[in-house]
Amino acid sequence: MSDALNELAAAEAGRRIARGQLTSEALVAACLERIAARERDVRAWAFLDPDLALRQARRLDREAPRSPLHGVPFGIKDVIDTADMPTEYNSPIYRGYRPKWDAACVALLRHAGCVILGKTVTTEFANNHPSHTRNPHNLAHTPGGSSSGSAAAVADHMVPLALGTQTGGSTIRPAAYCGAVGYKPSFNTINRAGLKFVAESLDTIGMLARTAEDAALGLQVLSGWASPGFSRPHTRTPRIGVCRTPRWQEADASTHAAIERVASQFAKAGARVDDFELPAGSERLFDEHGKIMGYESARGLAWEYLNHPDQISATLRPRLDEGWQLTRVAYDAARVLARDCRRRLADSMRDYDFLLTPSAPGEAPDNLNTTGSSIFNRVWTLFGVPCVTLPCGAGPRGLPLGVQLAGHFDTDVELLAWAHWCEQKMR
Repeated sequence: MSDALNELAAAEAGRRIARGQLTSEALVAACLERIAARERDVRAWAFLDPDLALRQARRLDREAPRSPLHGVPFGIKDVIDTADMPTEYNSPIYRGYRPKWDAACVALLRHAGCVILGKTVTTEFANNHPSHTRNPHNLAHTPGGSSSGSAAAVADHMVPLALGTQTGGSTIRPAAYCGAVGYKPSFNTINRAGLKFVAESLDTIGMLARTAEDAALGLQVLSGWASPGFSRPHTRTPRIGVCRTPRWQEADASTHAAIERVASQFAKAGARVDDFELPAGSERLFDEHGKIMGYESARGLAWEYLNHPDQISATLRPRLDEGWQLTRVAYDAARVLARDCRRRLADSMRDYDFLLTPSAPGEAPDNLNTTGSSIFNRVWTLFGVPCVTLPCGAGPRGLPLGVQLAGHFDTDVELLAWAHWCEQKMR
């Protein structure tokens, strides 16, 4: 483990703070030093007030620990409201906007003794218009989106944990592109009050982290679910379904090889590994997801669309136009199909602990005008199941690759425990 404080995993930082071996002020100062050195290149932050962050840390250093993450800094995606910082959604419509409240998730983090370090860059309204954030591994490549800044900040050791959101692939994909752990919870596990909705039946608040344990501790303070005992060994090995999905051909050779390599590693470690096919009809969901997201996002941004159309990007405006053209009949039909496939997925997964599937088609594209494809994320978002992406080596250009684990609905704690098992076997 690195001696650099800004490179500490959140769990380890929390333990050191609790033991009196580290102060929150020292940890926050190290993160701010890293940001000062790298932010001009990476551009991960929408708002920072170093003095405010340090004041929070000093106050927390005078208190007894409130949680395992007491004194640990978080980045907050700038579609999530904060009372003491602007929330601008990366839109000129909201320049300088300051809510009078914290989103529920931010209030819970403060209650747990976490430091709110700053606001991380999002794409416009967490949609697909690229932000100015760059991939920390190669500045010519996208970090993914829409949680661009959160993924880049965690991967570049600017902050140990950050909140993201996912409507299609906005947590898992940027985590994979940047080489971080990404965790998308089961739908509505983390309270969404104070989140600017894109699509209310899909939007999920998640986390960018350094380890599965870090994500589990974040889940603990935000949901009340107890973190699994990571120091205790598993009493059995997992049952894993390898789900290549009907879009397997859209993944590149390096992703194919990564999935097969990891599946082999898990099998050698004693796991039962079988091929797994999505239920019949699920192949349609890769496209039907767009109807649900399009219909809901057009209406979710109705005020902005109707009152400030000239301040909506040329990328987002056509998508909203298309969303307004979708009929309620088409939207309802897509939702019915999703509910049916969701039930059949739960039945077909009964014999498995989790599924192994791609996180993204490959490395981050060498193009800052795209956030990459969410083809390997959107169906899992539509199913509402928990997902974790883990770093898995590098592709042909030396950028990170990830593999994704998808679990049963509302078994997030178990999935994160299995993700920890996977981390150990992938070393």
